[in-house]
Amino acid sequence: MLHETDSANNILELSDYRVGFRTERGLAKAVDGVSLSLKRGSTLAIVGESGSGKTVLNRGIMGLLGANIIEGGSAKFQGEELVNTNRQKLWGTKMAMIFQDPMTSLNPVMKVGNQVSEPLRLHQGMSRKEARDRTVELFTLVGIPEPAKRFGEYPHQLSGGMRQRVMISIALAIEPDILIADEPTTSLDVTVQKYILDLLVDVQSKSNMSMVIITHDLGVARGRADEIMVMYGGRIMEKAPSETVFQEMKHPYTQALLSSIPRLNDPKHTRLTPIEGFPPDIVDGPQGCKFAARCKYAQDTCLTLTPEETTIDTHTYFCHFPVGTDAGSEALKSNEDKGFTAAGLRIKSKGEVV
Repeated sequence: MLHETDSANNILELSDYRVGFRTERGLAKAVDGVSLSLKRGSTLAIVGESGSGKTVLNRGIMGLLGANIIEGGSAKFQGEELVNTNRQKLWGTKMAMIFQDPMTSLNPVMKVGNQVSEPLRLHQGMSRKEARDRTVELFTLVGIPEPAKRFGEYPHQLSGGMRQRVMISIALAIEPDILIADEPTTSLDVTVQKYILDLLVDVQSKSNMSMVIITHDLGVARGRADEIMVMYGGRIMEKAPSETVFQEMKHPYTQALLSSIPRLNDPKHTRLTPIEGFPPDIVDGPQGCKFAARCKYAQDTCLTLTPEETTIDTHTYFCHFPVGTDAGSEALKSNEDKGFTAAGLRIKSKGEVV
């Protein structure tokens, strides 16, 4: 099974973990049976479109979703069960999270230096001077210029990149065992994105901290994550070591994500391939494979039967007609010959969606 590994070396273990929200239409299954394990000191990237469940998954683990949720399955952190428990005792001590938008996460009327130093005084018992000195060290570490001056500034006085570096400082200040970075470079320019991502990986490697990077961009994960997990419709589609996902992907959704990413070595005028359609309804979702309605490989089986787990060495996927297999090739050719899939998606020859 996906989650059966050396438990002693795992900091986080999920087994059939589920998160649902009560709505007027019924239960919204935002996370629908996720199983995984995260080794100490390793980095996992969770990839998928908006609405795939990746942020809800990690906020659920952190206990940040409020009271209007229904949790099920198991989520263990350092062997301790988290499901239906209060996780606040772990905040600021063992678990930390970097959110997408620092402007909505930072206190607008509190100096940024105090927002970093306060947890140090509260959780590590530092004096005011010790906490200030440590905060200046952290600002220097994350590349904030004139760190002593920035200590006394407010969030609105900083650029987006500087605010995100402050958020990273807050997270690193407590020296967490696990850090969850939720789209940590959203809305930042490419140069700042690279700096922040490389900084996180560098700090993680030196501290033996475990890290989860949440992103919609597979390119962000490449070279920075030990493993990549692809989510869609609240479920895992594929999980494997980073380069395996790029070189030997098996799920059509992973292939579709890769096809939508521009590459520097692509020939001039190479056309990017968008993923047609929209993510599934998580209240009244489809039977069978969640991706079937948008998949160019889809057959009748995909519409009615949920794919079973297939694991080969460290590569796991859930698909009836995997990419690069005889079954997958035959399914794609059959759909190309007909001009449409079992779900009614129109396709051209060479698998191009109309």
